[in-house]
Amino acid sequence: MPTSNNYFHLHLVSDSTGETLITVARAVAAQYANVTPVEHVYPLVRSQKQLDRVLDEIEEAPGIVLFTLLEKDLVSRLEDKCKEINVPSLSIIGPVMQLFEAYLGAATTGRVGAQHVLNAEYFKRIDALNYTMIHDDGQHVEGLEDADVVLVGVSRTSKTPTSIYLANRGIRTANVPLVPGIPVPAQLETLTRPLVVSLHATPERLIQVRQNRLLSMGADSSGDTYTDKQSVAEEVAFARKLSAKHDWPLLDVTRRSIEETAAAIMKLYSDRQRNRPSQ
Repeated sequence: MPTSNNYFHLHLVSDSTGETLITVARAVAAQYANVTPVEHVYPLVRSQKQLDRVLDEIEEAPGIVLFTLLEKDLVSRLEDKCKEINVPSLSIIGPVMQLFEAYLGAATTGRVGAQHVLNAEYFKRIDALNYTMIHDDGQHVEGLEDADVVLVGVSRTSKTPTSIYLANRGIRTANVPLVPGIPVPAQLETLTRPLVVSLHATPERLIQVRQNRLLSMGADSSGDTYTDKQSVAEEVAFARKLSAKHDWPLLDVTRRSIEETAAAIMKLYSDRQRNRPSQ
């Protein structure tokens, strides 16, 4: 399989948004540190005319072809073309659908984009996103009791992006910054319904992230307590002490991605819901 200058072409063909393909492809590509995929994403491919353009581009830049197409004529044409020009192709959902059909003893409905229907789960995610945006960075603390999860932590512990990620999973998430010398909101200390999770990181990691943040803004960090090692260490100690006082679970995000942090929080939330006595 030829690569040039340590890169290869990766064609992702979908009859829907392409999110599934992108997620799977990037998860696999991440395992190959010495080569980089050049992604060609083709969403909403639902006609022969749309497929024509895709096939032209695949022929122009041959590489791996992954697809999630349900229309059999489109699948056959794509696979035939890939065989003709000698490039590998694979249906990401085909084997999974075959497994479901064999186990359930029923054929699929063939509904394109069925996972994106405007059902109750969809509107739950929209509601969670609206809530999270309104309750970002300590805003509107009077509504914290309505959250599913409240994230606390010092600056640059990824509270906002983690909150948005959780909201996209339908979890109403608020976040509140912890700042030494500034009392935490009284509402935060009296919460009973939400799960409160304290995010923390090593002082070294926080300083690195904060310095990068200031550089991107064109600001000078010299002499600033925001990136001073002693000051940041005191912030971390303050946050950990406060979390211990209120028995908030601590989650170290130093080496975690947003996705990994969110997964750990969702497990905590799921365990709490399962162990909570029924009302």
